[in-house]
Amino acid sequence: MKLFKIFKNKKVIVTGHTGFKGSWLTLWLLKLGANVMGISKNIVTNPSHFHSLDLKKKILHRKFDIKDLKKLEKSFKKFQPSFVFHLAAQSLVRKSYNFPIDTINSNTIGTLNVLESLKKIKKNCTVVLITSDKVYRNLELNRGYKENDILGGHDPYSASKAAAENIIFSYLKSYFNKKNLNISISIARAGNVIGGGDWSEDRIIPDCIKSWSKNKTAIIRNPNSTRPWQHVLEAVGGYLILASKLKKDKKLHGQVFNFGPNNNNNFKVKDLIKKMQNHWIGIKWKKSKKIKKNLFESKLLKLNSSKAKKLLNWNSILKFNETIELVTSWYNNFYLNKNLIKKNSLNQITFYEKRLRERLNIE
Repeated sequence: MKLFKIFKNKKVIVTGHTGFKGSWLTLWLLKLGANVMGISKNIVTNPSHFHSLDLKKKILHRKFDIKDLKKLEKSFKKFQPSFVFHLAAQSLVRKSYNFPIDTINSNTIGTLNVLESLKKIKKNCTVVLITSDKVYRNLELNRGYKENDILGGHDPYSASKAAAENIIFSYLKSYFNKKNLNISISIARAGNVIGGGDWSEDRIIPDCIKSWSKNKTAIIRNPNSTRPWQHVLEAVGGYLILASKLKKDKKLHGQVFNFGPNNNNNFKVKDLIKKMQNHWIGIKWKKSKKIKKNLFESKLLKLNSSKAKKLLNWNSILKFNETIELVTSWYNNFYLNKNLIKKNSLNQITFYEKRLRERLNIE
């Protein structure tokens, strides 16, 4: 794709490259010919998409905590990247209740350290800072949250991401505000992504897959909750498109973009499971009888992505059935032949690139 040729032979830093979205982004960048340095403190899941792809041998793999400012600054200064994608975070809402201090430190101080480290880059550098759809004050808005809606957070995770954005905004005003500045920054807010390679705890699809692979019944907390289901490649593709456009258009510097699914992809949890039955044999589930009343969980989450459509020519393009088929086929292949995971993941990226050309006329 011509749009993505901008990454060929370019130095790219991806923080959180060992995570779910980070591993997909790293694989895609390698496919595009980029030279990637990944920075993460650990491999957070077992199994791991990062391990399955054997990415460690293909990139500069740096294992340390981004809260270590000296190490982070040293890595940025030495590598001098052309692009930076910041994904490293404690990204689970329910985990944030059990580990609020670690969550807030990782998501705020970690982001602060990335911003400080950007000062060490002397060349032109394009930066996409990924936060979350949960930065918005949760008002259960049916219209979908827009980029200028008020920030908030009912839980430690959401609050930490909103706080991280306030830190970013302060740095945009204080340090990265000159027109001729070599650093260009945009913020990306993605929705509830699903896809192969997600093995996180307390996530609907990994929890179901782990149960079904052992012929067990999946326990579902809130089968009637509505979520904006979106394949991981939709969000990651949005990050790549944003970086490509930001590189060429300084007017996008300092702007925020939502990357959410189409409104017709808002389904209840139980509807998602029913769709998966078409691609997975022997699905069994039941509603959990245990409800932790002190844990807030929104019933409706929806993003308005009209700004990304207008300014970036980005739109969520996969139909819900296509998304579910991609997800379930990835996990089916994982259990059939783990040695083919990299090939299958690359095939899914190629499939998505083809859909970008067909449905958004992106070349």
